Amino acid sequence: MDTQLPDIFQEKRLLGEAGDTFWRRALAVGLIALAASVALGFAAGDHGRSFFFAYAVSFAYVLSLSLGALFFVVLQHLTRAGWSVVVRRVAEGVAATLPVLALLFVPILIGLHQLYHWSHAEAVAADHLLHGKSPYLNVPFFVVRWVLYAVTWGLTVRAFVGRSLAQDASGAPELSLEMQKRAAPAMLLFGLTLTFASIDLLMSLDAHWFSTIFGVYFFAGSVVGFFALLAVLMLMLQRAGYLRHAVTVEHYHDIGKLLFAFIVFWAYIGFSQYMLYWYANIPEETGWFLRRQTNGWGWVSLLLLFGHFVLPFVALLSRAPKRNRKVLGAVAAWMLVVHWVDLYWIALPELRPQDPLPHLVDLTTAVGLVGVWLASAAFIMRKRSLVAERDPRLAESLGFENA
Repeated sequence: MDTQLPDIFQEKRLLGEAGDTFWRRALAVGLIALAASVALGFAAGDHGRSFFFAYAVSFAYVLSLSLGALFFVVLQHLTRAGWSVVVRRVAEGVAATLPVLALLFVPILIGLHQLYHWSHAEAVAADHLLHGKSPYLNVPFFVVRWVLYAVTWGLTVRAFVGRSLAQDASGAPELSLEMQKRAAPAMLLFGLTLTFASIDLLMSLDAHWFSTIFGVYFFAGSVVGFFALLAVLMLMLQRAGYLRHAVTVEHYHDIGKLLFAFIVFWAYIGFSQYMLYWYANIPEETGWFLRRQTNGWGWVSLLLLFGHFVLPFVALLSRAPKRNRKVLGAVAAWMLVVHWVDLYWIALPELRPQDPLPHLVDLTTAVGLVGVWLASAAFIMRKRSLVAERDPRLAESLGFENA
């Protein structure tokens, strides 16, 4: 290794006791917040619908971040990327929470009848459209699909994260070649499972409406959310003394470029979906958007337009902000907030079409699920190196410079 490159073995790269302390505190906060959410939700007098909708939004949020991380990990092997080696292990830790999210999906199954109109046999019998969709939208097949999603994501995590960790011990370059070979089929499976999972979890909240681009919209938001999360996590870790020399402004520059690119992609997909339905002007298609433009929800739509696109677009347009840790961190933290607002905007008009403001149960559930999710990530990573120590492209990553 070039002597001018940072010595990764001299870096602080194990969470150690700090990781143990963090996951215990995050779990305690998360469980207390979720308990409060259950109490608030069922005290609302709507048979728990407030809680289950709040849970669906925040579950979709943490799921999207983990799926965004999995996409990033697979993509790095698919493209044989070298620049990202020093930040990839953190992404692997986020992706490794997907098996935990399979357990956190259980409340969605418990609240199935409170969330999904199509899950009621009497509703299907009285509605010709729901009857026509019943071969796909039925409870047994819904459960089977989510088992398939969980198994697919779990096996993908095992195939990539497991081999990456094994390489830390063995240093075998063959493991990188194996992951490269598996990356293309894994990406195809990822695209299929993410698309149908987003349809099942969010789009089917209104089973009368459909969009052939909805899966891409959810994917775009997931990747925006993950790159924002990656920037925030790396900044927080470096502030705490981890990987201070291995991760440089050059890596933040590339993270900023990817964040900027997917912010634009999210806006392009969102506009494409809206424009086509507006142009067609068919009532059964425009009704979904009408609910999001009236009774106060129009302000949330404008928040997304300016907060999820215009402001971050302007903020990250030039080179300098992507290389400024404070600016990039502020934009990334903001994107994590508006990504949750985006999912809230998708789901909550189906429950409260005339009440756009978040209720306390929405916020406590978000805190609860994010807390449990962060605790699981910290628990998984507490004894693992924060960098892929013996990846054959580590030297390339340590010496990476933008053109």
